[in-house]
Amino acid sequence: MWADLLPVGRHAGSGGYRRYAWTGADADCRAWFEEQARGRGLAYEVDRNGNQWAWLGDPAAGDAVVTGSHLDSVPDGGAFDGPLGVVSSFAALDELRGRGTEFTRPLAVVNFGDEEGARFGLACVGSRLTAGQLTVEQAHRLTDGDGVSLPRAMEAAGYDPEAIGADPERLARIGAFVELHVEQGRALDLSGDPVGIASAIWPHGRWRFDFRGEANHAGTTRLADRRDPMPSYAETVLAARREAELAGAVATFGKVSVEPNGVNAIPSLVRGWLDSRAADQETLDTVVGGVQKAAREYAAAHGVGLDVVRESFTPVVEFDHALRDELARILGRDTGLRVPVLGTGAGHDAGILSGSIPTAMLFVRNPTGVSHSPAESAAEDDCVAGVRALADVLEGLACR
Repeated sequence: MWADLLPVGRHAGSGGYRRYAWTGADADCRAWFEEQARGRGLAYEVDRNGNQWAWLGDPAAGDAVVTGSHLDSVPDGGAFDGPLGVVSSFAALDELRGRGTEFTRPLAVVNFGDEEGARFGLACVGSRLTAGQLTVEQAHRLTDGDGVSLPRAMEAAGYDPEAIGADPERLARIGAFVELHVEQGRALDLSGDPVGIASAIWPHGRWRFDFRGEANHAGTTRLADRRDPMPSYAETVLAARREAELAGAVATFGKVSVEPNGVNAIPSLVRGWLDSRAADQETLDTVVGGVQKAAREYAAAHGVGLDVVRESFTPVVEFDHALRDELARILGRDTGLRVPVLGTGAGHDAGILSGSIPTAMLFVRNPTGVSHSPAESAAEDDCVAGVRALADVLEGLACR
């Protein structure tokens, strides 16, 4: 499975992946998922929001145990973020069938669409729509960098954008969702453990900073006469790093667009996107508030206008305590595996769904801690340990 999926959407120059929602690479990933489902005799379906499902047992029976993740990527992302969870889910099912396991609850593998938000700028679109955390109107307003709207992209890929929306009936069928994911950090590497259980997802969000100045000639305009938004943006980037360091949080300006974007032109607009995350809400508010305050001071000093828009936000997610403890019991008492419990600063579909159904996560060790990069990795032995841990969890949950 891994070898078949590995070349899909891989960029020859960077070595990373460009599997963006509703593109050719995404279609190839979706075809791979359908092939895996049908090849195992699972009931395959696509829901109203474009998420793919592979069912063992009757979905209408309710109280289903669901596992899976996503197959899309960030720009030039790594091979493991998302796909490891989907591949491991099918592998765990194969493992359980090899054991002769008989299920007493329906089981499903899911591929949630557009988790990374690389194309339309909003993460977890598929799961947000399903959970009712993104309205149809909001989704229809999403556009990519080329001005293509989400409805137009879905239609071009052969899906009906008018059908999208909250899907409470589907969520009501699910008794538990367990997502396996490569760790995006080095906690497991430092502790020496191949697998961990998630405790919570830090609160996090994305803020767009629009610095508006005046376009002018780079060679003939005196520095004193300029309304250049670039220095204000640059100073704000440094302020974000400073505020995050002081608070023990993280803050990143990872995306920027400039108009008119000419080498010999003073910009009229510098638009930068801030991603910030912290262990608690108060700390996150302190960091983002400090960055905004500094940005407004810099903009005023340079005669530049500033608009700040919060484009997305996810509060702290405490995974279902009973389900989390059940995972620890299954992996600890039943198998003797030492499984640490750790928090994470990365968002996931499991976090989005946690407000609607019981969710939990398993992490697989990432020896470098690097993620959202071609350098992202996990050892084969650790991946196998993750599959076995997931199989044990699914067996413990779906066979009681």
